[in-house]
Amino acid sequence: MRGRDDGKRLGAAELGQGLGERATLVQFSSAFCAPCRATRRVLAEVAAMVPGVTHVEIDAEQRLELVRALGVLRTPTVLVLDADGRIVRRATGQPRKADVIAALGEAV
Repeated sequence: MRGRDDGKRLGAAELGQGLGERATLVQFSSAFCAPCRATRRVLAEVAAMVPGVTHVEIDAEQRLELVRALGVLRTPTVLVLDADGRIVRRATGQPRKADVIAALGEAV
């Protein structure tokens, strides 16, 4: 997982639900995206393993304003947010579980 979005924050209004107590994994997906299904499984497993981490999936086609504001160009795109909703990591494509866990280390 790579990339930074210094200064950008997301909250319940943008995500449609509350932030995780320690971190939030935000996944932008689209209906016909095969890697999105695998990404959903990986992020859900990590969120279940790490206390205080929440996984939020956002349908990119239904949230075009947010997609544009964040510069999401493809699905899946994963953002790792810290407890305050600051974006600390960003990655496109299907992440490996080890990379997600490592990225969470920056957020918590």
